[in-house]
Amino acid sequence: MPGSLEPLDVGVQIPYHFRCPISLELMRDPVTVSTGQTYDRASIESWVATGNTTCPVTRSPLTDFTLIPNHTLRRLIQDWCVANRSFGVERIPTPKQPADPALVRSLLAQLSSHSNPSHTRLSAVKRLRGLARDSDKNRSVIGSLNVREVLLPVVFSDSECDSAELKNESLALLVIFPLSESECVFVASEPDRVAYLASLLFHASIEVRVNSAALIEIVVAGTRSLDLRAQISNVDEIFEGITGILKYPLAYPRALKVGIKALFALCLVKQNRHKAVAAGAVIALIDRLADFEKCDVERALATVELLCRVTAGCAAFAAHALTVPLLVKIILKVSERATEYAAGALLSLCSAAEQSQREAVAAGILTQLLLLVQSDCTERAKRKAQLLLKLLRDSWPEDSVANSDDFACSDVVPF
Repeated sequence: MPGSLEPLDVGVQIPYHFRCPISLELMRDPVTVSTGQTYDRASIESWVATGNTTCPVTRSPLTDFTLIPNHTLRRLIQDWCVANRSFGVERIPTPKQPADPALVRSLLAQLSSHSNPSHTRLSAVKRLRGLARDSDKNRSVIGSLNVREVLLPVVFSDSECDSAELKNESLALLVIFPLSESECVFVASEPDRVAYLASLLFHASIEVRVNSAALIEIVVAGTRSLDLRAQISNVDEIFEGITGILKYPLAYPRALKVGIKALFALCLVKQNRHKAVAAGAVIALIDRLADFEKCDVERALATVELLCRVTAGCAAFAAHALTVPLLVKIILKVSERATEYAAGALLSLCSAAEQSQREAVAAGILTQLLLLVQSDCTERAKRKAQLLLKLLRDSWPEDSVANSDDFACSDVVPF
């Protein structure tokens, strides 16, 4: 534990009975097993998860795997932490208890029963959401009890008894869990269901809009059928809705993360990329490029490269004054994948317009590309860099000609 190991250097010793017998660290969530021994919950759960069926201390068989919270010991540990606060020991928080499978089953039954009053069903789904937010363990428990089979009919229900609030809360819970391919097909194969999700992209609540985008991404990514994926991305206004989410203020960062995942998944369908361009995706991507986290930058740049492969997309990116300078700047700055996608986008732009070539050279692309071909980046990234260097050769400034001659004698293979 971070707050308890440092003080050992200044003489504070953790009492023996406060240490987990498995990890030998201060217990944060002590639980007792069937043999009467107490362990830290994370440690004993890991022990059991690896196939062990005996008590680590006594070696006796565990008659069952129920873990009973040892509240008395936990309070003693917390008191000890407080007493040693002056030595830098942090008080362990009171852990939230994992969801009881019996309780989860009961809540799912309440939610699925149309005979229950609307407020009872709404209360059940809200409680399930709260449990799912609490911990990965809870999400695992809920996900193992066929929660998706209960939620999908509610989200897409046509019954007047199912309120919009109930459907939106169910959608918020549904997107926490991965869907099987058959469940993705259940959504994708019915145009009315896809149209319903598309309509939610324009809901007054940003949370509902983002949850709808999240489910669209899950369904598109989980559907193997190219026809079904094309059918989804062909729905009117779906790109407008996703682009609108990308443009949402940064005060709700989840919108940016979910928006780019959905846009990338939709843009994998080649024949509908022009719709993304028409919806304003180009401006949204360039304007937000500096705001993405690392993994999302990679996905955003991959989307840029995909859109640059269609004429309308390439022209739209070329018309944006920041496109080329940003792409040049990103090379070798974020990750190997980001470099590869940025180089690919630049190759498309510079192949289409001499103006983009001049902008790239002015932004310092020559140095970036020479460094790239000598780096440990992917072979695809190097190949794109080599093609760019050949393409830009006539655009190099005169003072770089000597260096370019040296490059001509290097190990770059012709294409």
